[in-house]
Amino acid sequence: MPNGIAKTNLPEKTCPVCQRPFAWRKKWARDWDSVVYCSDRCRKAGRQT
Repeated sequence: MPNGIAKTNLPEKTCPVCQRPFAWRKKWARDWDSVVYCSDRCRKAGRQT
């Protein structure tokens, strides 16, 4: 049995720029509540508008 949480049970959000769902990543563990965009590309595109 593998350790941790199954990928299907990770929390998800929807990116406001591309409208695609993105799942929790360990990199975002400390500030998941403040993560809004799925990538740097969407973050930059969101700020231009």
